[in-house]
Amino acid sequence: MNNTEKLHAAFAQSLQIDANLITDEMAYNQQPEWDSVAHMALVAELESVFDIMLDTDDILAMSSVAKAREILQKYDVAF
Repeated sequence: MNNTEKLHAAFAQSLQIDANLITDEMAYNQQPEWDSVAHMALVAELESVFDIMLDTDDILAMSSVAKAREILQKYDVAF
């Protein structure tokens, strides 16, 4: 599984939706399942999957799948 697939799987797991529905355009305010509780589950899942610890500013800035990818790249996760 490549890192894009891992990212999509983390979103699918945390939001409890089908991984095929995950796109880079998916955003916090546009997905009903992506509430504050799911956001924290997503953070925990990303930290576990990619073996990183996200900074608070990055957690707050993670507003879309594309932004999550951008943030993960700061932690040397290659896409």
